[in-house]
Amino acid sequence: MAGVVRIAVVAGEASGDLLASHLIAALKSKLPDAVFYGIGGPKMEGQGFDAWWPLEKLAVMGYVDALKHYREIAGIRRQLKRRLLELRPDIFIGVDAPDFNLGLETDLKAAGIKTIHYVSPSIWAWRGGRIKKIGRAVNRVLALFPMEPPLYEREHIPVTYVGHPMADSIPLETNMLAVREKLSLPRDVPIIALLPGSRQGELAMMAETFVQTAKLIRDQHLPTAVFVVPLTTRETRLQFEMAIYTQQAADVPFRLLFGHAQDALGAADVSLVASGTATLEAALIKRPMVITYKIAKLSYWIMKRMAYQAFVGLPNILAGRSVVPEILQDEATPENLAEALVKLYQDKDNARVVAEVFTDLHLQLRQNTAEKAANAVIACLN
Repeated sequence: MAGVVRIAVVAGEASGDLLASHLIAALKSKLPDAVFYGIGGPKMEGQGFDAWWPLEKLAVMGYVDALKHYREIAGIRRQLKRRLLELRPDIFIGVDAPDFNLGLETDLKAAGIKTIHYVSPSIWAWRGGRIKKIGRAVNRVLALFPMEPPLYEREHIPVTYVGHPMADSIPLETNMLAVREKLSLPRDVPIIALLPGSRQGELAMMAETFVQTAKLIRDQHLPTAVFVVPLTTRETRLQFEMAIYTQQAADVPFRLLFGHAQDALGAADVSLVASGTATLEAALIKRPMVITYKIAKLSYWIMKRMAYQAFVGLPNILAGRSVVPEILQDEATPENLAEALVKLYQDKDNARVVAEVFTDLHLQLRQNTAEKAANAVIACLN
């Protein structure tokens, strides 16, 4: 390829920032003169990406939140589209964020700009009708999960299975005692990781419930338990600290970390995880978990009506059966969550079964993702 290759990328949340940063690094090793611009986060910027807008602008939760921010997001999309049609990049890569990216990709592709969508929208979970729209929007889909390519092949949409980058970066075995030592945690007490989400909207829904659950576990079940809470930003940390204060839980031993989710999961006997990418992270670390989630009632009702899967958690969806409990929405009371976590902590036989299932899953997803994705992008450019 002669001359500078211009690659536009849009990522809409922290998981997309991580995915895109790995892909940009892999592409730069093959196309050292390539330039990257669009919407992204700090990890992408660390790879030399020029972020015209920060990805926080796109990170919304559920339909209700999306409606609240609709005008601002629609304005960003209009400006971005105009700029990209003027600059005409060699290729556009939409990383996840399908509600934002698919419409943009459709317009760019119609204008003769090549488009790739990295991370298949979850058509296997809900809104399967979107597959036709995806076909109109993209030149190729890069799929993270093995059940996805057959769905696209049936519709004659070019697709490449690239595996999941987390499966490449997380070791097949995590030594619990070594991680406890690293975090200066006691070796021989119950340790429970609490992952209430990475966005402020998630914390607003989940933080108090997580704090109340920890308080119940300490008061009624496991008096020596310690709770490790990785939080991604100052804002989410402040929200969690506020929940500790409002729930009068200052006496509960919480260890708040900045980031370090994998360490928190690796140190823990069991985890309570807000549904999302963190559940896959927990599965790859092979510890039992309870998956939970609360969103606006209307959003939940709409999603439930449109769902095809019996599960919401990726670990259960990928395993094709219930491997870890899911306690959602109105069922997600501190009493129910505490009971489920204590039961998991006590059941050592189940912990071994969970570890076996998740090891198989890990091997399936370990595909050297960034390299495979970069090769697919270059093939599309050529």
